[in-house]
Amino acid sequence: MDRCETKLVEILRQRQLQMTTVESCTGGMVAAAVTSVPGSSEVFQRGFVTYCDRAKQELVGVRQTTLEQYTAVSAQTAQEMAEGGARAALADCCVSVTGYAGPDSGSGEPVGLVYIGCFCCGRVEVEEHHFIGERQEIREQAAGRAIALLLEMLTESEKN
Repeated sequence: MDRCETKLVEILRQRQLQMTTVESCTGGMVAAAVTSVPGSSEVFQRGFVTYCDRAKQELVGVRQTTLEQYTAVSAQTAQEMAEGGARAALADCCVSVTGYAGPDSGSGEPVGLVYIGCFCCGRVEVEEHHFIGERQEIREQAAGRAIALLLEMLTESEKN
């Protein structure tokens, strides 16, 4: 991951943009990776760890109806987490991660199912992933992809 987060911080600094994170199954790993980069304090606002549904609702405004209709591990929830995180932190960009890292999902859904949301400068994207591995490996893959997705969105918006 190291090169991705370094490049991410560099682009955010160049464009004078602020970011935040809203994480569930990764438990702050995205925030930890980004803030490991020197100079990240110029671009990183804060990180929310919203491990339970109540935290998702109270901290970043995920709607109860969304959680009831789609569950906490869904594209809809990931989108609301990303949009709500940006709004709550007054940030230009926000990545969100929600999923099942294992050892089981408790819901019948497969372990490794992860949704990554990314809000960047008014645009939002959500990806569905099926990561393979042990709990920690799934969490690391999800955190790495979240950073890469934001980097891709920033790079795309630079071209437009």
